[in-house]
Amino acid sequence: MPVPHLFTVAEYVALGEIESGYAELQEGHLLMSPSPAVDHNIASGELLLQLAPHLPPDFRLVQDIDVNLELAEPEQPGFVRRPDLVVVRRDAVRRVKGGKGLLRASDVVLAVEIVSPGSRRTDYMIKRAEYADAGIPNYWIIDLDPPVSLVVCHLAGEFGYQDAAAVTGEFTTTIPFPLTVHVDRLD
Repeated sequence: MPVPHLFTVAEYVALGEIESGYAELQEGHLLMSPSPAVDHNIASGELLLQLAPHLPPDFRLVQDIDVNLELAEPEQPGFVRRPDLVVVRRDAVRRVKGGKGLLRASDVVLAVEIVSPGSRRTDYMIKRAEYADAGIPNYWIIDLDPPVSLVVCHLAGEFGYQDAAAVTGEFTTTIPFPLTVHVDRLD
């Protein structure tokens, strides 16, 4: 029987795409998840369409992409997450085009997760803590259970994320840039 192995970020990247869904790396442990369901993909696409017109020119929206959370030294068991949607600096996208590495947590200004039936605890607790530790300034959690809601988290110094109450209907903000999201249109 082979000895279990904890993966570094470089070893994770070397694995390439895995056919049966998608993978993430949590402290060196390879985690497998099924491909998202249709309602999940519709919500992600609709959110992208709503955010795109508000996006400043120096940022890009990217769906379903690996992000090195930079929570471990390169030779240590690593952390790679695949948010449903991220807003990153345009120069970061240029840096990784053509498979030249991963986006980094320091590139991300907003990470969005859409809760799936098997991801509730992961999205609300584990990823919330990891993203805060990684310094991602804004984290949104979209819950498709009726009524569709959005929890907005922003970094509050050493305390990690501070969460606003869940929003249904319309959400307007100036952070990370001025925008309005029609949460009720994500289902």
